[in-house]
Amino acid sequence: MIGRLRGPLIEKHPPTVVVEAGGVGYEVDVPLSTLEGLPGIGDEVVLHTHLSIREDGQSLFGFLQRAERDLFRVLIRVSGVGPRLALALLSGLSGAELLRCVRDEDITTMTRIPGVGRKTAQRLVVELRDRLDGVVPAAPQETAGGGLPGGESTPLAEAIEALTALGYKPQEAARMAQAVDGEGLTCEIIIRRALQQAIPQRSPVRG
Repeated sequence: MIGRLRGPLIEKHPPTVVVEAGGVGYEVDVPLSTLEGLPGIGDEVVLHTHLSIREDGQSLFGFLQRAERDLFRVLIRVSGVGPRLALALLSGLSGAELLRCVRDEDITTMTRIPGVGRKTAQRLVVELRDRLDGVVPAAPQETAGGGLPGGESTPLAEAIEALTALGYKPQEAARMAQAVDGEGLTCEIIIRRALQQAIPQRSPVRG
């Protein structure tokens, strides 16, 4: 099991980054909260990782905070929630927001995450009700610097690609990203604002 990576950050192609460790470049899929806190290309980064092994291959998922990796592991133990869906949940909702949704049984907000249907949201509420306390991570740190490496891709194009990888249909991903006034913004900020517009914050509705 690969539980931790430390080394220079080589590439960013949201939601995938490449970290070099021991002369090997590891492709790691990360949630938006981690993407926003990564240092610049060439700078050292430490990621707490989870290795997923399936019949069709292996995938490595990484997090700046150990607590967020623990939350990811809690999520993938929910029936019907795999690693990709857990990554989408952690990209669309912060740990605190997810905790609120579970406590308030806010099915509507959770179903705005691509891939989360009503039944899955209901399972999340039931199975996570007593399991999130103590594993919800603190707010992510400020972005340490650096944008995407050179090349022809623009921040908008990278954001559309990342939203598609998170489960949105290409047309929907393009609409969401283009709805953001993204001139001069980094890819990470465009993604964050697009997700905030797709999943607006709501006051808890209590019966």
